[in-house]
Amino acid sequence: MSFLAIDCGNTRLKWALYAAPHPGAVLLRQGAAFLETIDTLAESEWRGLPAPHSMLGCVVAGDALRRRIEEQMELWDVEPHWVVPAAHAAGIVNGYDHPNRLGADRWVALAGARGRVLAAARAAGSSPRPALVVMVGTAVTVDALDAEGRFLGGLILPGFGLMLRALEMGTAGLKVPTGEIVDFPTNTSDALMSGGANALAGAVERQHRRLAARSGLEPLLFMTGGAAVKLAPIIDLPFETVDALIFEGLLVIQSQRLAL
Repeated sequence: MSFLAIDCGNTRLKWALYAAPHPGAVLLRQGAAFLETIDTLAESEWRGLPAPHSMLGCVVAGDALRRRIEEQMELWDVEPHWVVPAAHAAGIVNGYDHPNRLGADRWVALAGARGRVLAAARAAGSSPRPALVVMVGTAVTVDALDAEGRFLGGLILPGFGLMLRALEMGTAGLKVPTGEIVDFPTNTSDALMSGGANALAGAVERQHRRLAARSGLEPLLFMTGGAAVKLAPIIDLPFETVDALIFEGLLVIQSQRLAL
């Protein structure tokens, strides 16, 4: 009962083949491709892949991209399914004003985080804690879950690349190489990178304080995304980096879909 999980963001498509469609399943194969190259997946990375028995994915870049992925999946006899955010699923209540307008990647990451919260509570013999879920990619999202699994809302910010490009476009003389994150920058490259990183870190830490004040509990902090490595060193909070958080969320959602 192998299961194919697909996470298609604004820059790359990531995929993982698991031995079964449930949390904790054995990872068999995984890979990634830039969006410009996904039309060759059937002839390259997926060509020798064992045919999955089921599939679930999330796409944030629109219907046209989803159709391109489905065309590549025609080498297998498997029906494609895609996550659509709902009012409630996977033990989460969606607090968005219009639940179906929440980004699918954010919804899936919340499902993965909730799974980790519940697992940590079972292991410790304690009650679940609230959680803050930070995804660092082309954009950065900072989403809050309370201890009961209610999605309270979240922030969307530009990622590192978008911040730097905006400054270069809007300010004369700032087209400089990428710098380093330092406490007191003494050159323009470091000043740009450090400014963006501290803006993002400040947003995360501010939301963490707000969630702690609202819940009366210390929230767990999960970070994921391709650029999380840039932000993680300057976050002044305990956190856990979870590279496969969206895949974990897809496993949670798929297992509950099959149980219905």
